[in-house]
Amino acid sequence: MRKRIIEPHTRDITPAHQAWLNLEALAQVEVTSEDPARPIESGLLPGTEAGWRAAYPGPQTVRLMFDRPQRIKRMHLEFQENELERTQQFVLRWSSDGGRSYREIARQQYNFSPPGATSECEDYTVDLDGVTALELNIVPDISGGPARASLAQLRVA
Repeated sequence: MRKRIIEPHTRDITPAHQAWLNLEALAQVEVTSEDPARPIESGLLPGTEAGWRAAYPGPQTVRLMFDRPQRIKRMHLEFQENELERTQQFVLRWSSDGGRSYREIARQQYNFSPPGATSECEDYTVDLDGVTALELNIVPDISGGPARASLAQLRVA
């Protein structure tokens, strides 16, 4: 029997301690809409607090088009809703052919009910090689209500 003793405490790999990709230098972002007060950069770049918000209600898409294929090991998403009770759905997909075809990474629904449940945090460990595009589709309210999509944070490593 082969064995080894492992440390009881693992290294902290929280979002603050991760070496995230510099999306500003590595990718172009496409977005269906944005509130001028909360542009897409606010959800993608470190050091920004406001996050992105859509200009109008309804489904929205955020797409990262990488200049060169990337190897991606981790994705971190955060959503905030402090005003409306709603059920949000998002789909996260990736492409290796410049966006001609996509493969699903995750599909998730979450119930926001302020003042209690106001945030959703998702962290995915993946092993994707040759990523040329990442796409996030958000349906902010599956019942078709007035909610606007928002994204507090999207980080990729």
